Amino acid sequence: MAARSGQITVTTAGTAVQGPATPTGRWFVLAAHPDNTNDVWVGNDGADDVTASNGFGLAAGDAVTVEVRRSLDELWFDADTDGEKVCWLLAGIS
Repeated sequence: MAARSGQITVTTAGTAVQGPATPTGRWFVLAAHPDNTNDVWVGNDGADDVTASNGFGLAAGDAVTVEVRRSLDELWFDADTDGEKVCWLLAGIS
């Protein structure tokens, strides 16, 4: 069975990382890890990247629910500080 939750770590701020392959056609809750010190950015600018100027910002503890067609690997994640994390949870079938 595929993972139902996980964490995405942005190792180097300013260098977006692709989300993981996950179950398809699902709703996910994305939350900035509560220990983060600055914002994380979620999205896809159409060129498989995301930045502070085109992403959806999440401060520590903020959460958003998203629907993806295939997998979280459609989204990219960046951060203002090295090592920040985004937690994800499978929320349901779309």
